[in-house]
Amino acid sequence: MRMYSARPGGQRYRPVLDRLPVAVSGTVTLVAGGALALGLGALGELHSGWFALVAYAALCGLLGAFSRPPAAPVIGLAAWLCCNAFAEHRHAELGWAGPWPEGGHVALFSATALLVSLPAAMPRRTVRAASVVFGHHRSRF
Repeated sequence: MRMYSARPGGQRYRPVLDRLPVAVSGTVTLVAGGALALGLGALGELHSGWFALVAYAALCGLLGAFSRPPAAPVIGLAAWLCCNAFAEHRHAELGWAGPWPEGGHVALFSATALLVSLPAAMPRRTVRAASVVFGHHRSRF
């Protein structure tokens, strides 16, 4: 098991973080989406508008940072369910405004989660032992 890794060409070493699997990412999104709806309700922002949309997009970005890239569509769909049912229609009822607006919301949430999760999925190299120079000869440990 690797403990540290670095991206190719990079000099900073970071601990290796395991990403959430797809099913866990969807579950966490549903729970966090419900909690976000409670927070939006306390602020009086449970209506269709830009504030709720941006809040759910930020939630997707946050969850995308801890998830694998294949989980992005699941995160997007789960966030859309919570946003549509609680923020836009307030009484846990799904409303349908047509394929373009609703599809745009799902695409926004999924793209946000995917774009944030991609840098963490880049290949990394393992930490190598440092080189020490003695005189004119270079030796490796």
